[in-house]
Amino acid sequence: MNQKPKIAILGGGSWATAIMKICLENVDDINWYMRSTKKIKFIKQHKHNDFYLSSVSLDTNKIALFNDISKAVENADILIFAIPSAFLKDALQEFSVDISNKIIVSAIKGLVPKENLIIGEFFNQHYNVPLKSIAVISGPCHAEEVALERLSYLTIASQNLKNARLVADLLSTSYIKTSISDDIFGTEYSSVLKNVFAIAAGICHGLGYGDNFNAVLISNAIQEIQRFVDVVHPITRDIKSSAYLGDLMVTAYSQFSRNRTFGNMIGKGYSVKSAQLEMNMVAEGYYAVKSIYEINKKYKVNMPITEAVYNILYEKISPAIEIKLLTENLR
Repeated sequence: MNQKPKIAILGGGSWATAIMKICLENVDDINWYMRSTKKIKFIKQHKHNDFYLSSVSLDTNKIALFNDISKAVENADILIFAIPSAFLKDALQEFSVDISNKIIVSAIKGLVPKENLIIGEFFNQHYNVPLKSIAVISGPCHAEEVALERLSYLTIASQNLKNARLVADLLSTSYIKTSISDDIFGTEYSSVLKNVFAIAAGICHGLGYGDNFNAVLISNAIQEIQRFVDVVHPITRDIKSSAYLGDLMVTAYSQFSRNRTFGNMIGKGYSVKSAQLEMNMVAEGYYAVKSIYEINKKYKVNMPITEAVYNILYEKISPAIEIKLLTENLR
């Protein structure tokens, strides 16, 4: 691979825009795929994304914009996927490029619905990408704070630490500090689960529970993450590090958390459909909780918070009743 690898960023939302902002500080030539030709035209003309992180100025002289995903990736060495997991398979329907020799970076914090696969497993099984060529970006990091250039930290996980360091260097700036890990399964599952628990935190807030209870909820949530990832992929890991506990905390507490916002609306009495329509953004945890629930039928890990969120969102059990039952299982 060249000293300066060619990057393609796939996705047009806030996290994709934030990653583009970061990468533009280190790379002079980036491909950017997004589905909307209207959005591409707007960015070319106005040099910012009209709907997501509109305050971020984009140097379009360094960006090649595509609405054909195959053209965006064909000459790239590193593919950074930031497409919501629920839409990933649709986006790849017209895919016609062999990517088995490329580095695949998941900035998607969700599971592929129905297949119940984390993103690394999906590309490994469907596109023959070796696990050592897959990397995962985990927080704690909200796109909105990247736009404001507030100091943030990212962990890049890959079984190939050389690849992890390569990606980490591409994402390092004066306001982004990076570290590396070899735990692609643990960090990716943790980033999926923290969205589920952020929905739980939002539901509880919407129901009127306070900070005291929320602290207990999140204390139990990190234990739930540890139980699950230690069963699914048992390696030595420090669950208290920022890639796990930090990512959970920022998603559960932050005003920028769309999963917490979604949960808060559910707690206040919105239906799932009406909450989704009003937000006009994807809350990954909604899809993730169903996949985790189904995966856990095999592993049978004790996951009371996950089960409570699943029952509220998919079994349509009253949030007030379900959370009341949950309170009896927390310590």
